[in-house]
Amino acid sequence: MSMAFVPTAIENASSAMKSGKLTAVAFLFAMYTFAQTNMPTFKVDTRSALVWDEVSPGDASSSLLWDPLTGREVHRLRSGGVEVSSLVGYERVGSNRAFKLLNYTTTITNNTDSDLSVQYGGAIVDGHTALPLWVALTNKGFRKRDRKEIWELNKMHCFTTGFSSKENFFSADNLSKIFTIRPRTALTISSVTMDPRLSSTVCSIDGCHMTGTIRHYITVNGRDYVFVWPGRSVVYCGK
Repeated sequence: MSMAFVPTAIENASSAMKSGKLTAVAFLFAMYTFAQTNMPTFKVDTRSALVWDEVSPGDASSSLLWDPLTGREVHRLRSGGVEVSSLVGYERVGSNRAFKLLNYTTTITNNTDSDLSVQYGGAIVDGHTALPLWVALTNKGFRKRDRKEIWELNKMHCFTTGFSSKENFFSADNLSKIFTIRPRTALTISSVTMDPRLSSTVCSIDGCHMTGTIRHYITVNGRDYVFVWPGRSVVYCGK
C-alpha cells in the first residue's frame, strides 16, 4: 500500500516551522485544514496483515530483541522466510522542544528463493496520521523553489550518528517507490514523519521519554507488517 504525495500546504508549513517562522498553532491549523480533505489514512489489509505482539496466523511470529551492540529495543515479525525488524527513534526540530521528528528504520531480510517487493505503508501516533516528509541527503541539485521543502538527512542527528540509515529511504515526493530485495539478502530502509502532537514527551529526574503509542507499517509482497511502539520504548537519537 502507499500514501499519496504530501500536499504543498503541509510541506510549506513544515518548511516554515524549520526556520522558526511558524507558530505551533498555525502549524496545527494547517494540519487540521488538510485533514478535512486529502489526508492519507492508516489502512492495512486486516485479512493478511501481521501485527507485532498480537496472535499471528500460520507460521508467522513476533518477538522483541535487544541489539547486542547498542542495547536498543528491536521489534521483529517473521513469516514464511521473510523477516522484518523495526527500530523507532525521535529528535527535536532544532531548538524547538514542541516539534519532534520520528525516525523509522526497517530492515527486511529475504530468506526465500524469490525477489521481495517493499512499499511504503504509513504511520499513526495516538490515532493521528503522521505525515511522511520529503527527505533527501541534501537539497543541493534541486530546484531553488523546492529546496525549502526538503528535509536534509545529512542535517538530522538520528542519521548523522548512524541510528537511521541514509542509504535507502522513502520520501513524500515518491511514496510509490518500490524496493526490490534479492533472495538471501537484506535491506534497511528509513522514513521520517513529523510527530502530529505538540505535547509528546514526559520528563523526570530519570530523563525524558515519549508518551502514547506509535504504529507504523511497511508492505512486503502485498502483505502489511505492522509494528506497535509504546512511547517509552522509542529511542531519543537527537543531540
